[in-house]
Amino acid sequence: MSKDFAIIQTGGKQYRVSAGDKLTVEKLGDFAKVGEEGAAGASVIFDKVLLRSTGGTVQVGKPTIAGATVEAKALGNFKDKTKIVFKYHSKTRYKKKKGHRQPHTEVEILKI
Repeated sequence: MSKDFAIIQTGGKQYRVSAGDKLTVEKLGDFAKVGEEGAAGASVIFDKVLLRSTGGTVQVGKPTIAGATVEAKALGNFKDKTKIVFKYHSKTRYKKKKGHRQPHTEVEILKI
């Protein structure tokens, strides 16, 4: 028997998830702020389920499956490594250096 899985969409990206998986997605919102009471363990429900495979049967959404959800638990927020954005025009004394740290949320999938 194959393992049950789903394909969800969040943050403009698609992820293949199964129960027990831990993954990093773009920041989900203020409910999982680091440092607040109850931040770790906040409940998350993904309702944009594009495909679901349970017990050998596959459901494909057009574009999503109505009523299908994936439950997860937020483990906390963090920021990615610094990405350097450097702009330079030769012969005009123009240069700009800027850094960016993308915020992410780590989630654990509980139930499909």
